[in-house]
Amino acid sequence: MEQVKMLIDRLITEQSLVQGTLSNLRKKTPDQATKVQIKPVQLKGKQHYQFTFTVGAKVLHENIAAEEASDKLLKLLRDEFKQALLQAKDADYQILANKPTKASILKKSASKAAAPVELSHNRKKNYLLNEGEVVPFLIELGVMNSQGKVLAAKYDKFKQINRFLEMVDDVVPHLQRDRQLEIIDFGCGKSYLTFALYHYLVNTQKLNVRMIGLDLKADVIATCSTLAAKLGYENLIFRLGDINDYSDSEHVDMVVTLHACDTATDAALEKAVRWDAAVILSVPCCQHELYAQVKNDALIPMLQHGIIKERFAALATDSLRAQLLDLMGYKTQIIEFIDVENTPKNLLIRAVKQVQDLEAADDHLDQKAKEYLTFKQMLQITPYLEKGLSDRLQPIFDKVTQNKYNRQNN
Repeated sequence: MEQVKMLIDRLITEQSLVQGTLSNLRKKTPDQATKVQIKPVQLKGKQHYQFTFTVGAKVLHENIAAEEASDKLLKLLRDEFKQALLQAKDADYQILANKPTKASILKKSASKAAAPVELSHNRKKNYLLNEGEVVPFLIELGVMNSQGKVLAAKYDKFKQINRFLEMVDDVVPHLQRDRQLEIIDFGCGKSYLTFALYHYLVNTQKLNVRMIGLDLKADVIATCSTLAAKLGYENLIFRLGDINDYSDSEHVDMVVTLHACDTATDAALEKAVRWDAAVILSVPCCQHELYAQVKNDALIPMLQHGIIKERFAALATDSLRAQLLDLMGYKTQIIEFIDVENTPKNLLIRAVKQVQDLEAADDHLDQKAKEYLTFKQMLQITPYLEKGLSDRLQPIFDKVTQNKYNRQNN
């Protein structure tokens, strides 16, 4: 590895490294980064290197001073990864290190040499809705002016809308293009994100969409209906109503629920599952239901503090929601989401319906069901969503219980 060390030291010292990627883990373990990307950035006038770690659905950043970056990069290559691609101004270097102490270096023509390197840590971000681009619904909602300039007081909202659309963009391939799609936004509120979703799917992705926004506030529904008509969004419909009572749709392709309070989120998730929705996007809010239920003597040091118990109950609620959606045939992720109205950061549950091999799906369901039952029994809880979907979940749980009984008696 001495040659590798010399190469890394030279690229860092000469500030020649444009981009680096570490991949191919030596050993897979939970919560370990599966990929690391490195790029130069300027922080307070000094050269640093930003290490971006991909851990499941999370992306974590660490900025390291130039004098420490060489050791960090070499350590990752020795201890965790078998392969690295270092793209420099003079050449591309492919490092193959099947053994921690031995590696080979392949040199190829530079692929990044002609591209200017952007070192500013605060460079302008490319959004799906870009500043300077006139977007009618953003003008009407007071986010930008008629020239397409985002108003300073609304820049956080502008970033939130774009972050939401990035998450939507990832699931667009799971939506059909050969027919009209039915989309419901439960608890749409002022509908910044509802209008953004409709605009992006219809005007950008060119999908045939019929979208319904549902809310309990009559004045909000009236305002949003007027705006939809003004914008010419013919298939964006706003209705007054409660999630639990809604029964006007026989099939829905996407269900969106943003800040539906407490078990209203669960009611929306239940309807999405029963509609066999292809995509579910949910930002939960006010997860109080399990707060009164959770009980475990081993957790008393934590649960005796109200604010800690509240946060723990909220995390447990969303974790179990995701697990139940997995049991219903979805691939579910919990992703960090920018939310300027409540807390600086929030969570979004994103679930996509899967088509699986039946035998493989059975094994997957058994494991997920065991994990779910173990967790809920440990906390002595029964979530609202489990009760709502009991007719579909009980056969899965019964099978796990029967298998456990059979093993114990064989």
